[in-house]
Amino acid sequence: MQHTDHTQWLAQSHSNGVELTLKELLYYKSKARLLDLKPKRAIRSDQAGQYLAPHKGRGMEFAEVRQYQYGDDIRAIDWRVTARTGEAHTKLYQEEKERPVFIFCDLSSSLLFGSRLLLKSVQAAHLSALVAWSACARGDRLGGVVFSEQGHHELKPTARDKGVLAFCHQLCDIHTQSLAQRGENLASTFDNNLKRLSHLAKPGSLIYLISDFSQLNEASFKQLEHLSRHCELIGCQISDPFEHTLPAYKDAIEVSSASGSWTLPLADKQFRTRFAEQAEQAFQTRLARLQRAGMSMQTFCASAPIETQICR
Repeated sequence: MQHTDHTQWLAQSHSNGVELTLKELLYYKSKARLLDLKPKRAIRSDQAGQYLAPHKGRGMEFAEVRQYQYGDDIRAIDWRVTARTGEAHTKLYQEEKERPVFIFCDLSSSLLFGSRLLLKSVQAAHLSALVAWSACARGDRLGGVVFSEQGHHELKPTARDKGVLAFCHQLCDIHTQSLAQRGENLASTFDNNLKRLSHLAKPGSLIYLISDFSQLNEASFKQLEHLSRHCELIGCQISDPFEHTLPAYKDAIEVSSASGSWTLPLADKQFRTRFAEQAEQAFQTRLARLQRAGMSMQTFCASAPIETQICR
């Protein structure tokens, strides 16, 4: 995508790439059908709803007809098929289950970085909004946790636009706080909010975890492993091109973050190559560890509109 296209997209989506507004999150309501939120595995839930559990029996949704087997409920016999075939046949049903969707959105200081188009934190919020509107379009209740070092918001599962709008307001609030007062990125911030999520999310929930996952420790992985036993976890790792490959440049440059400042000798080809190799190794190691914790991982970059990456 060319720079002119980025300029047009920023105007169309009402974004400046740094600050976060409700208007740019409302933009993703029109993109809600891009995501497929159908469950990928068995649903464990006590609530009736619109998703079909994989086990078959008497329930709310007709599934198929098969030959009568010993123990079948005689009330489920399909008399028309039985009369036509001369053999008893039973109607099978699939029970409908409700599955709330939760979004765990990390807007901590490590995400307040961007070399092109958007800050990683803004991209995380955009993806969160897309997931939220997609859940709403399917009739799912939406809940979540939005956090940074400065604070957090929790949303209990809420239906329809009301839940999405409340969640989008929370995204804007936490992001504004994070920009105004950057703090040190600590693993305890991530861990504490995972605990909040585990109290909110009931078995059978679909959980999107959106972060750069840069501040994880063993406690984090154990919590994720516990969550994955009862819920479907989808991890969305947000990164910036600068974190993978350094550009060639005639001079050294100074870069800074909440954790410190560094000088990068961009004219040194060996340094750039070594940086890229180490960055790729660290990226793949983290990705593999998250997958072992029971997460289905997806990767997104802050340098392109989120909808172009969903469609890839």
